[in-house]
Amino acid sequence: MTTALILFAHGARDPEWANPMRRVQAVIRQRMTTVPVELAFLEFMAPTLTDCAAGLIAQGADKIVVMPMFVARGGHLKKETPEMLAALRASYPHVEFSLGNAIGEHELVVQAMATAALEVAGL
Repeated sequence: MTTALILFAHGARDPEWANPMRRVQAVIRQRMTTVPVELAFLEFMAPTLTDCAAGLIAQGADKIVVMPMFVARGGHLKKETPEMLAALRASYPHVEFSLGNAIGEHELVVQAMATAALEVAGL
């Protein structure tokens, strides 16, 4: 089974907005050189989740983990993303799709944000 990872971010009109997400992608690629890692966007930017998944499947992925690069689980992750994954599963029934929790809800990230906020505040 070939597993691929899609970092799924919101997107923005300003192309520089994606720079931190591209840095995360680069770090993961350095750590996991045999795992395809792509960055997809919900809106305003390309590629979309659908386009990204199609490209990975064309390259041989038969398991795709979608990691939401969102601070918290709101409407996009509760409604739209499951609908997108349902459509992908219907289009590619031979591919296993899984959806992670919002990255910002992971305890490691919560602790890192708290540490950064205290450091920036000089506390």
